[in-house]
Amino acid sequence: MDEIVKQGMAKWPNVPAVYGWLSLDRRGNWLIKGERISNPIVSEFIGRNYEHDDKGRWFFQNGPQRVFISLDYTPYVYRLTWEPGALQRMETHTKRMVTEINGAWIDEAGVVLIQSEHGIGLVDDRDLERLLAGFTDVSGGPLSEENIAGAIEQLQSGVAANIAFAHRGNLETISPITAAEIPGRFDFVPRPVQPAGEEECY
Repeated sequence: MDEIVKQGMAKWPNVPAVYGWLSLDRRGNWLIKGERISNPIVSEFIGRNYEHDDKGRWFFQNGPQRVFISLDYTPYVYRLTWEPGALQRMETHTKRMVTEINGAWIDEAGVVLIQSEHGIGLVDDRDLERLLAGFTDVSGGPLSEENIAGAIEQLQSGVAANIAFAHRGNLETISPITAAEIPGRFDFVPRPVQPAGEEECY
């Protein structure tokens, strides 16, 4: 969290929170009232000050004010990146590098979800083709494109399959899951609403 934000929180500790203004889409874009924020400086500022409370509500700490975020799906969106001469990297939409994978799923729509040390997130759909290079059988062996496609179909129908995801030394079996299960299973609130009796801020 930025130092200027911490200073604002200390100076004005009781500023009312904002609900229903800021959202996160499935490609990791921030939106204000449905309009994408295109300024990278603003987006990075939000990302650096993106946290969650003990109720599973995600928010942007804007100085002393907490702005709760409506999630289109998951709290994080994972992206694949490369550096010259380096291995493929995975990072969150807030530019936090992933070093450990501890879960992988495919939902009924074919969305790939990853759990890392940062939390649960879907993989940006623009990176799915490149992500396939990390798909193996559950023992880490190679899979043909045909076998991958068949395994994904099984998972979409809710049936376990012989497929795993390998990333930087991690190997995680990919399991089936439904979109409806995810908020409860991973303890987050997709669309925080203002509690009754709490002061409104517009």
